[in-house]
Amino acid sequence: MKLAALETLVAEWDLPKYRAEQLYTWIHRRGASSTEEMTNLSKDLRSRISKKADLRPLEVKKVVVSEDGTKKLRLHCTDGAVVESVLIPNDGKITQCLSTQVGCALGCNFCATATLGLKRNLSVGEIVDQVYRAQRLLEGDERITNLVYMGMGEPMANLECVLDSVDILCSEAGADFSPRRITISTSGHVPGIKKMGNRAANVGLAISLHAVTDELRDKLMPINKRWPLAVLLKTLREYPLPRRRRITFEYILFAGLNDSRADAKRLVALLDRIPAKVNLLAYNPLRKDHPDLKRPDDDTMEQFAEWLRDKDISTTVRRSRGMDIAAACGQLALEDRDS
Repeated sequence: MKLAALETLVAEWDLPKYRAEQLYTWIHRRGASSTEEMTNLSKDLRSRISKKADLRPLEVKKVVVSEDGTKKLRLHCTDGAVVESVLIPNDGKITQCLSTQVGCALGCNFCATATLGLKRNLSVGEIVDQVYRAQRLLEGDERITNLVYMGMGEPMANLECVLDSVDILCSEAGADFSPRRITISTSGHVPGIKKMGNRAANVGLAISLHAVTDELRDKLMPINKRWPLAVLLKTLREYPLPRRRRITFEYILFAGLNDSRADAKRLVALLDRIPAKVNLLAYNPLRKDHPDLKRPDDDTMEQFAEWLRDKDISTTVRRSRGMDIAAACGQLALEDRDS
């Protein structure tokens, strides 16, 4: 619950308004998972609240650590549903990749999560609690510094819960993240992009693009058949982007499919009049792989980046993290689902 909703609830419980902020701080700043942790509440009050409200957290069932320091968390919801979240350390920062759905309905053929189908949306509480459970795993003064909604699921297909979770995570009485350190990714869900622009344009927006023609994007990402490139890019040109902010375009390179100089030129043309930066990623092979999809070599990655930079497109080559534990981009699929 956001603070205002919690204030309404404690009033229904005949408790003073300040109790709402106490509860909110315990849950959303300190990550409390039971009333027993709320030491500034009387034992009687803690007992009363525990009988009225369910504070059961996500259960951290398994943590797998990569050779590069990336951690993949297996999280069980109270109904038995399972999701994964990833912690990525880099240069003194720790980025957490958050899931928004149990599975995914979009069917992108380079993404392992697509093999699960869509089970259900995650609630606001299940989204924010990924952060609280992960933070408790960190040592000493380590803190999660950045959040990216790029895990399992399409965030725009669960946008109300996603935006409510952002409000909670950015609240001063809660985790107090800066919106500038939060990015929401989408495969091209145009209505969701428009709604986000109206409500949360101060949060970073990332677009999973991956192809520069409708023909190829239709094959890679079925969502393109509903909102093709022309519609998507028109929406992005009209997006109410704050000053000095840019839209991030994630572009996975597939050897021989979308990594030529002609593809780079087409990408530059598509991004015309959009304040943009491009993250290039190499395709991460899946356990059940698509025979037409192959990972490019490093030289191809760098050459493609240079073609973009020569046209003044800010471009970063992102190295895959957590590949050895199936935690890299597109690999979250719960292979060992019973563990």
